[in-house]
Amino acid sequence: MVEVTLSNRIRLGEDSALELKRVRTSGKKVTGPGRDDFADELAAMANGRGGTVVLGVDDRTREVIGIPLGDLDIVEAWVREICNDSVKPPLDADIRKFDLENVSSQSVPVIRIDMERSLFVHKSPGGYFRRIGSSKRELTPEALARLMQERTYNRLIRYDETVVPGTTRSDLDYALTQRFVSRDPTDDTLRKIRILTADEDGVDRITIAGVLLCTPEPQKWLRHAYIQAVSYSGERTDIDYQTDERDVNGPLDQQIDETMHFVRRNMLLRARKTTARSISPQFSLRAVFEALVNAVAHRDYSLPGSRIRLHMFGDRLELYVPGSLANTMTPESLHLRQASRNELIVSLLAQCPAPMGLDRTRLMDRRGDGVPIIRHECESLSGRLPEYSLIDDSELKLVIWASQ
Repeated sequence: MVEVTLSNRIRLGEDSALELKRVRTSGKKVTGPGRDDFADELAAMANGRGGTVVLGVDDRTREVIGIPLGDLDIVEAWVREICNDSVKPPLDADIRKFDLENVSSQSVPVIRIDMERSLFVHKSPGGYFRRIGSSKRELTPEALARLMQERTYNRLIRYDETVVPGTTRSDLDYALTQRFVSRDPTDDTLRKIRILTADEDGVDRITIAGVLLCTPEPQKWLRHAYIQAVSYSGERTDIDYQTDERDVNGPLDQQIDETMHFVRRNMLLRARKTTARSISPQFSLRAVFEALVNAVAHRDYSLPGSRIRLHMFGDRLELYVPGSLANTMTPESLHLRQASRNELIVSLLAQCPAPMGLDRTRLMDRRGDGVPIIRHECESLSGRLPEYSLIDDSELKLVIWASQ
């Protein structure tokens, strides 16, 4: 089978999955295409079956014009602003810089935007659009109602059980997958445990949970599914006082393990003198472990551009987890109630071994003791309960206070 390259696709012209746009700039602004019209194009693709937009190619002549090298960052920022600010809900687009050959066989930079089929219906400045053939079409009230119904039904399936477009069974790592099956993983077995499921065309794809736990690089498909860890020497966010930082990637259990190493490496030991001198850790590792497990298990993976953030300071550790609380829970009731946003992820984490020395054999405890343990550990070490709060009803913040 002959591979269809991007250059070949451009030569053949626009279709239902390819849009070409010439870019014009003036100073530090993009003057063409029009901002609102381009937002409509992007939303139309997300409301359809997804596709690719190439900036720097004339859509009429199919000639690769390119984008001036000095304007690449300006154009990229312009696209990101449109995805975040001009379309509701925001679009999750994969924006990359490429070199393509022009008619003179010279390499010139272009920007490629890959848009997956969305689980949501997106409204852009011109209304509701869907990609049909090589152009966008405004949805009629009847078509909009059908699309709303279809996408709403898809979201009724738990998000962690939905397919990840572009994945295939061959993307699964054998050793990672075998943790969840008793024998060699057959397709039927993987479907049964919902690591594989069929897409709308009947093709087997890996689910969100499968990508997060059974592939070595989940961020290849879910770019925001990582932990950003930063350590500061002071008590406020200040890059001048940053002592260490790392973006922790890989399968979820590996993210937990490597983030724990980050905390251990940057954590202080403090001397106490009561009847005798004793050394105490800055934070309870058991509390941090439980907080990290809860974070990767219950975060909202559907939020574009959001990641788990762990920030260490002299007097506290802050953990930010994307997503509001599930099932009417509140920060005040977290230690009293139990609810899971990602049942499949929780089920798989419950089968992953826990690190040594934590009085637990598996990462996830299905009894829901995580928050009570965090409260007990924190109060025992620092004399203060941890503090949970919601930011804009879209991110949960946990503060763990340091020992005194």
